[in-house]
Amino acid sequence: MDSFPLAAIVGALGAVVAVLTFVFGRRAGAAREREQQRISHTTAEETAKRLTDEATREAENIRKGAVVAGKEELIQLREQFEAEARSRRGEVEREERRVQDREDQLEKRGEALNARERELAARSSALDKRDLLIVEREAEAQRLVSEQQRRLEQLAGLSAADAKAEIVRRLEDQATADAASRLREIRESAKRNADREARKIVALAVQRVAAETTAETTVSAVALPNDEMKGRIIGREGRNIRAFELATGVDVIIDDTPDTVVVSCFDPVRRETARLALEKLVSDGRIHPGRIEEVVAKARLEVDAQILDTGEQAAYEVGVAGLHPELIRLIGRMRWRTSYGQNILAHSKEVAWLAGMMAAELGLDVALAKRGALLHDIGKVLTHEHEGTHVQLGVEVATRYGENPLVVNCIAAHHDDVPHESEVSVLVQAGDSISGSRPGARREAFETYVKRLEGLEKIAASYRGVERVFAIQAGREVRVVVTPDQVDDVRAAALSEEIARRIESELQYPGQIKVVVIRETRSVDFAR
Repeated sequence: MDSFPLAAIVGALGAVVAVLTFVFGRRAGAAREREQQRISHTTAEETAKRLTDEATREAENIRKGAVVAGKEELIQLREQFEAEARSRRGEVEREERRVQDREDQLEKRGEALNARERELAARSSALDKRDLLIVEREAEAQRLVSEQQRRLEQLAGLSAADAKAEIVRRLEDQATADAASRLREIRESAKRNADREARKIVALAVQRVAAETTAETTVSAVALPNDEMKGRIIGREGRNIRAFELATGVDVIIDDTPDTVVVSCFDPVRRETARLALEKLVSDGRIHPGRIEEVVAKARLEVDAQILDTGEQAAYEVGVAGLHPELIRLIGRMRWRTSYGQNILAHSKEVAWLAGMMAAELGLDVALAKRGALLHDIGKVLTHEHEGTHVQLGVEVATRYGENPLVVNCIAAHHDDVPHESEVSVLVQAGDSISGSRPGARREAFETYVKRLEGLEKIAASYRGVERVFAIQAGREVRVVVTPDQVDDVRAAALSEEIARRIESELQYPGQIKVVVIRETRSVDFAR
């Protein structure tokens, strides 16, 4: 019991002590805080005063700096203004000088215009006087013309209107006569040219379609082992011969000729194909429609191979390399084409050799000359299925297969259809003329050749004023020497035209014939 009150007393004392400690501690803290606040207030006042002093000094410095900067800026603005004022005064002075110069120029121009006006006034016055003089002279001239016309009417007995009508009538009559004469000349010239061109076109067409010329060039004979083979060729009711003709496109002629059958066709290639096929059928002995078609197909292949071999052999003989295969094939077909009875392949090779030799003599390109010569008549191989002359077709084919432009020109110019572009083209034309015009080249009999030459000379010598006539170059040219007293230059030109047209209408000849009329005038005098 005693211990409990003691503890309570101690606890109470502890609580009182704690309360007292808290109270005194708080008072002490408040005092310290008031002291600190006092100290802080004193420090803040000092700081504020110090900052105020510093701000006052800084503001004074700023004010002084601003005053100085303002003065400097004012000085700069004043200097800038003075510079601009000086520049402006200079421009004003220059402008015043330009204005003064312009006023001086205008003053001078005004003086010049015044002088020009005075001069124009003087000229106008002179022109007025001249106009008056001209009017007076025109009146005088009109009076003289009227008087002269009156005198002419009195002398001629016609009035001016009647004379004018007479002159117009005569001019109309003369113009009508001249127009009729000119129209007649144009019609005659057009008719002559049309006839000449028509004959040329027909001749070229006949060459290209391999028209019938001689029996040797249109038929082929096939030998038979015996006459019994003719019946087997004909077949029962003619079925074999009909199948053969249908497959080959030829005519088979079976007559009384012993052991011989004739194959006739204007196309040499088809004729050769039929000949080979018939020989195979005769040697084999089996002749019926099925076998005929088989053998004809094989023969056609053999002929195609033979055409290619022929073209290659011709190119090798001439010495031309690098040809397109289609051109070689066309060259091979030349073997079965003729022109005026002359084999085109032999003619082309001959022209190539001639052109090559002439090119070698002249130091020109021999290979190019041979190439152009070998291909110059390549267009004649193409059939009537193609449109155009053999020159146009040859140019088209050579161009298509990439031939040299000079070779193409050799083809185009060998009949003077276009101008020659090189010396080689001229040589090809010369070789073509030589090969085609030499005696015997076109299978012309000697008597026919001589008769044609005599006919040329006779036609040319039949005209008045002709002194002598010479047929030269194997009849490809006629030179006519005329008497200068009877034939003038105009008549000489007309005479060559008349002779050429008469030769065309009365004679038959290959190629073309050149007519040359020669008129020589000599004037002789003596100085004594």
